[in-house]
Amino acid sequence: MDDKKTSLLYRIVKWFIWLFSPKYRIEGRERLPEEPCVIVGNHCQMYGPIAAELYTPGRHYVWCIGEMMHREEVPAYAFQDFWSGKPKRTHWFYRILSHLITPLALLLFNNAHTVAVYHDTRLISTYRESMKRLEEGNSIVIFPEHYDEHNNIVHDFQDKFIDLARFYYKKTGKILRFVPLYLAPRLKTMYYGMPIEFRPEAPIAEERRRICDALMDGITEIAVSLPEHTVIPYPNISRKDYPKNIPLEVYEHEKEAV
Repeated sequence: MDDKKTSLLYRIVKWFIWLFSPKYRIEGRERLPEEPCVIVGNHCQMYGPIAAELYTPGRHYVWCIGEMMHREEVPAYAFQDFWSGKPKRTHWFYRILSHLITPLALLLFNNAHTVAVYHDTRLISTYRESMKRLEEGNSIVIFPEHYDEHNNIVHDFQDKFIDLARFYYKKTGKILRFVPLYLAPRLKTMYYGMPIEFRPEAPIAEERRRICDALMDGITEIAVSLPEHTVIPYPNISRKDYPKNIPLEVYEHEKEAV
């Protein structure tokens, strides 16, 4: 049973976010399994988590960095993750901004349907909460990109989230599926790809690599099959450097020609 309670202020803010954010249509909804699954998408900076909260079909929880849920940790994390790539002459402004957004971050991330994600000893709490939500019948939405570039569509995935499938199988005997999601804010569309099944008999290190590669490939294949558009990358870089969704070999040739 979903026991998540939200404040009135959060519901008001969420309505305003919905009002002023892109309105997405959904393609490939039929590819989502009837049973709980893990949906894995490209982050698109702030667009991914917002779209996931507002438009993911069915009951779901979104993995969210745990530091954004604790007052003393928000400013340092927000500056490093959101704005550290900005020109150094502007860093003073973004350091101030990282403090100003703290109350809003606490309101949003502690009231939305989120699971706090940690990369320290608190990681076990992430898995426990995720297992609880899966067993309740919720799907989990994850945006696992980090700063190493994979291609012009996605950055490389952190892979420890694949362990959810191992824990889920051990506890329930059920196979967890991972569904690739390509979010295209410029096309105002969310595209779901074909599910990828976890193989419980395979070594977990092998499954982490296999499933992450399949997810990144699936997202890329969706992206390059669409009309040409600008991809919103994971890092918060200058807009003039945003890539296109054209095939990688074409993209790299165009970059060399500039």
